[in-house]
Amino acid sequence: MNQITLKKQLSTDVFLMKVRAPLIAEERKAGQFIMLQVDDDFGERIPLTIADASEKDGTITLIFQVVGKTTSDLAALSEGEAIPSVVGPLGKPTHIEKFGTVVCVGGGIGVAPLHPIAQALKKAGNHVITIIGARTKNLLILEDEMRAIADEFIVCTDDGSYGRKALVTVPLKEVCEKNPKPAMAIAIGPPVMMKFCAETTRPYKVFTQVSLNTIMVDGTGMCGGCRVNVGDKVKFVCVDGPEFDGHLVDFDNMISRLSSYKDIETKKHRCKLEGCK
Repeated sequence: MNQITLKKQLSTDVFLMKVRAPLIAEERKAGQFIMLQVDDDFGERIPLTIADASEKDGTITLIFQVVGKTTSDLAALSEGEAIPSVVGPLGKPTHIEKFGTVVCVGGGIGVAPLHPIAQALKKAGNHVITIIGARTKNLLILEDEMRAIADEFIVCTDDGSYGRKALVTVPLKEVCEKNPKPAMAIAIGPPVMMKFCAETTRPYKVFTQVSLNTIMVDGTGMCGGCRVNVGDKVKFVCVDGPEFDGHLVDFDNMISRLSSYKDIETKKHRCKLEGCK
């Protein structure tokens, strides 16, 4: 059992939890994730990126948005309670080295998995340009933490309530137009946002890495639920990723697959709220 040692609400429907998991905290690397299960018997297993970790405290930090039944059940837990099953670290770690200038783009909840990657890139000696965005100011997360890492920092909101009124692709394009252009870009957020970040960098031939969060059942490559088309190959996000070349990912196919169970997920979440069976 993995005890929750800290719980905070970061924004509307977005929560941070520190969870006791000493072995995972010791082994995890930037870019990796865990699978957790709230119901010990027949509950759904969901992937969550490890946003941070402390070997000293033996804890990992999870940041999630309430979007369905499982995340709603997770958000209902309090400090001192425990999560029955936490498995990890899973997935391939981010390849970290000194590239030069790296632009890190995070949208919405995607800022959480971007945090440890930006942290590791900065530690490796890179010049880190960070762009974070959300629909509105109230949905921004980890602004102080990301600002502390960045050499250059840009905030965007769709409605202009904070920072620049722009999509994150606007400053990303501006960065790519600089001479010299960035050595690489990393984009993490909603699938549509990552798709258009990749399309923004494509004309400039800036390698763009994306971190995918697909339907996932076991996290070991056995179920095939997380498969994506990358170039002319089929890849499994849980074992081959979660990071891929954004210029090769078939985002349209991935987005279509992500919507497969949307009606069922919405019904379950509504029943959770209304108390129906």
